[in-house]
Amino acid sequence: MASLRRMKTVHQSPTEPEFVQNPYPFYQAARDHGDLVYWQDYDMPAAMSHAAVQTLLRDRRFGREVPPEMATKGPDHLAPWLTVEAHSLLEAEPPRHTRLRALVLRAFTSRAIGALAPDIERLCHDLIDAFPDAPFDLLDAYCTQVPVITICRLLGVPESMAPQLLQWSHAMVAMYQASRTRETEDQAAQAAAEFSAFLNDYVSHRRSEPKDDLITRLITAEEDGEKLSRDELIATCILLLNAGHEATVHSLGNGVKTLLESGTRPDALSPDTIDMTVEEVLRFDPPLHMFTRYAYEDLEVFGNRFARGDQVALMLGAANRDPDVWTDPDKFDPTRSIQANTSFGGGLHFCVGAPLARLEMRIALPVLFHRFPGLRLAESPEYANTYHFHGLTRLLVQA
Repeated sequence: MASLRRMKTVHQSPTEPEFVQNPYPFYQAARDHGDLVYWQDYDMPAAMSHAAVQTLLRDRRFGREVPPEMATKGPDHLAPWLTVEAHSLLEAEPPRHTRLRALVLRAFTSRAIGALAPDIERLCHDLIDAFPDAPFDLLDAYCTQVPVITICRLLGVPESMAPQLLQWSHAMVAMYQASRTRETEDQAAQAAAEFSAFLNDYVSHRRSEPKDDLITRLITAEEDGEKLSRDELIATCILLLNAGHEATVHSLGNGVKTLLESGTRPDALSPDTIDMTVEEVLRFDPPLHMFTRYAYEDLEVFGNRFARGDQVALMLGAANRDPDVWTDPDKFDPTRSIQANTSFGGGLHFCVGAPLARLEMRIALPVLFHRFPGLRLAESPEYANTYHFHGLTRLLVQA
């Protein structure tokens, strides 16, 4: 355990309803105690300031992999889920991470992402054409459909699989929430096994019948004579769906909520201003609020000591509201000059899907509000009890 001599101990249950609905007052109070505090409910230090989060995201003395001498096998009932995690780019460190990321980026290129723009715009219009006249849940009808159908098309997976992929994704990602239970674990393990089996068959199909899709490109990608193993390829496809889907769904939903509640003018969604608005949406109410790291050596940062193997929580949502970086940070201001926020992480683990998420938001938000300038909330939105994710349970609107 890190030395807590200089850290202020703070208490806040991550499942308390009031906190789940609005964690930002707690972040502000904790940040007032310094760059790092000891969050007793998580039994670990937490970086609350923008400076601390950005520094630790880039400090190579911290990483995602558990130090080898501290690694444990994990419970047998979680074996399928743990197998996917073991081969995930998100959980790797150099040199394994360097190799995996290079291979993924050879397939997941900016050109391939940019080429999706016309299809994404058509998809948005098609979804909007099907909106009912009565109040409806925009999360189900739009915010979820845009990213999951886009990922299906990108991977080359049949769009008819989208509901099943969402079910697997929700079950697996639930493992990261504070309210996790044994039932959560059993469902995640089953989802991981079924998802992996589906992709294993699909990869075999693509090997014999290659097409112009991401799975085929991942199969053929090569770096210094090495290719992705079957387990790595499957884990990468799962990661792209799970992380990309969760982040963009929450970003779109939180963004629409914020735009409607703030009464933001339509000119904030013009071609000249949309980039600023998207970055402000991501800063103001990001989809992921916590990312953890392990210390790889005994060290001192921000006046606090860490021992090898100590964990630290990087509070992305808190960093994005730091008044040392942003004037009036609790105000949504789409005219705010773009500065680096932490919503997609940073350093070696900066989200590989961030360009796609931003592209989807740059298209989906203007199309929605152009088609329905009078869109309004039909009831007050509520956030799901899924901390450390931060997304709505539903978004009931009247078009």
